[in-house]
Amino acid sequence: MTTIPFFQVDAFAERPLTGNPAAVMPLERWLDDALLQAIASENNLSETAFTAPSDQEDVDFDLRWFTPKAEVEMCGHATIASGHILMTGSSVRFSTKSGLMRVTRSDDLLELDMRAAVLTEVKEPELCAALRLPEKAVWLADGYNDAAIVEVADESAVRAVKPDFKALAKIHRMPVVTARGQSEDVVSRVFVPYLGIDEDPVTGSAHAALVSYWTERLGRNDFSALQASERTGVLHCRRKGDRAVLGGHCHTVIVGQFQL
Repeated sequence: MTTIPFFQVDAFAERPLTGNPAAVMPLERWLDDALLQAIASENNLSETAFTAPSDQEDVDFDLRWFTPKAEVEMCGHATIASGHILMTGSSVRFSTKSGLMRVTRSDDLLELDMRAAVLTEVKEPELCAALRLPEKAVWLADGYNDAAIVEVADESAVRAVKPDFKALAKIHRMPVVTARGQSEDVVSRVFVPYLGIDEDPVTGSAHAALVSYWTERLGRNDFSALQASERTGVLHCRRKGDRAVLGGHCHTVIVGQFQL
């Protein structure tokens, strides 16, 4: 029997049972990809993060992320959750499909340092229709799970969005509907049906794109962000050169063992 440590962490959460739950499963060595995918499907969380000690210099762990349906190219909340579990000092470094990602302690926050998105304005009439929105400018962040930013009038408009999930599942995009917020500077909701997640609770990769989008429009390098899902999550976002730094809290809610 193979036993793997299992941690479930609520990431970007002001308290337990909010934020975005991620499974963190530290491995001694990599398992077969099909087995990793089967474990993630069994966990049935938006993301399962697998780590293994890295052979690379200046890196502590290699890190991969799986939804219940597929491996993804980037995931923020499961990375900060992995840092929460694995950090023994003031920082921990991960090698990922999206390059180096670092989690550090900053006062009472954990901060995730990842590359900021480069945005391209595109026309996506089918995406807007699937969101049940009039056609609008869409800002695409290639390499960020195909995040596609759509700005609407205000926070109430963000909260009112009711996508056609069946239509949205056919489009290889992660729409990020956003506006200026009320309690926080920025508000958003994120939908990922093409990866088997209708609405993601709190999304780090989306905020790496929103950092590029909103710092330009707000005229400053930092802002607070609310992801207005049912669970809700708060992120402290800032631009640092070509990097996006996302701060938040994490809470471990389950500790156990996965047995095969």
